[in-house]
Amino acid sequence: MKIFAPAWLIVCLACHQQDNSSLVAAGIQEKVLTQKLQYPWEICWGPDNTIWMTERGGKISRVDTANGAITPVFTITEVTAQGEGGLLGMALHPDFTAHPYVYVAYDYEGAGGYQEKIVRYTFNGATLTNPVTLIDKIEASGIHNGCRLLISPDLKLFITTGDASRQSSPQNTVAVNGKVLRLNLDGSIPADNPIAGNPVWSYGHRNPQGLVLAGDKLFSSEHGPDSDDEINIIEKGRNFGWPAVKGFCDDAGEAIFCRTNNVKEPIKAWTPTLAVSGMDFYQMDAIPQWKNSLLLATLKANRLLQLQLNPDHTAITATHEFLVHAYGRLRDVCVSPDGKVYVCTCNGENDKIIVLSKK
Repeated sequence: MKIFAPAWLIVCLACHQQDNSSLVAAGIQEKVLTQKLQYPWEICWGPDNTIWMTERGGKISRVDTANGAITPVFTITEVTAQGEGGLLGMALHPDFTAHPYVYVAYDYEGAGGYQEKIVRYTFNGATLTNPVTLIDKIEASGIHNGCRLLISPDLKLFITTGDASRQSSPQNTVAVNGKVLRLNLDGSIPADNPIAGNPVWSYGHRNPQGLVLAGDKLFSSEHGPDSDDEINIIEKGRNFGWPAVKGFCDDAGEAIFCRTNNVKEPIKAWTPTLAVSGMDFYQMDAIPQWKNSLLLATLKANRLLQLQLNPDHTAITATHEFLVHAYGRLRDVCVSPDGKVYVCTCNGENDKIIVLSKK
């Protein structure tokens, strides 16, 4: 008689079987920068040469990259952490000295139920003040909330939203769920958005949790259902298919929907799914073999992926795996100006930030 271990046990055991041979072969060293975190969600490089970090329970902190010391900045008491919801994405104004604005996405329990909002705070050198709500009443859920933020060089705020488990939302351009949204930094709607007076930039998304610019291309990583996690190149006004299409337009029904609805296919899809999450673009010389690559954190797959791009950033030419089962679930990636790579875990107990650098 054969006895099979349950899936959760296999995953648990695998988490303790670290494979760092790929790092050794690449001449990359790893170390834990800081730990004892609880569900870090966003890590981004700050103008003060620290890592700014959100934790899902509502805390915003700064992490000293020299010694891992954590300085609390602010706790958003309105945050309600529920399932995968809570304090999520964050972005800092590109000209932080002149405009010390911190943009955050979080879920809360309001009069209309569980909802998501995007808020701009002002950093006074010690804490956050003067909250300004830019957009509110985005439906939230215990799953499928997005919500990654990005500020483009032309000073537009891009926001990913999940379908919040409502499959009717992504194809409805009146609804803001299942979308990539685009706002001015004051919360107004840009005049050149695809639909006048509408924050929607692209639609047909399920649960996009990564968003990064590589050159002039905007990439997102998106969770599929039972199949087809995706990497997409986001384009103005395009439909990305969900829920009618999973991954590529590769069966008869999907092909008809794609032709009829101007669906843009992903540049890569994974089945089985990896639970793809935060991304950053690596264009540094410090780790030369990673140059011109997307670095992608994965949750279920417990690994960091290097996705090598072609010169014009229209295709992925190679995929390499690192930190395989080394630290459990990985949520986000941050690249520093000197070419170090920071990765945060998302296990809920003694979470860590790991730094990768050339030996």
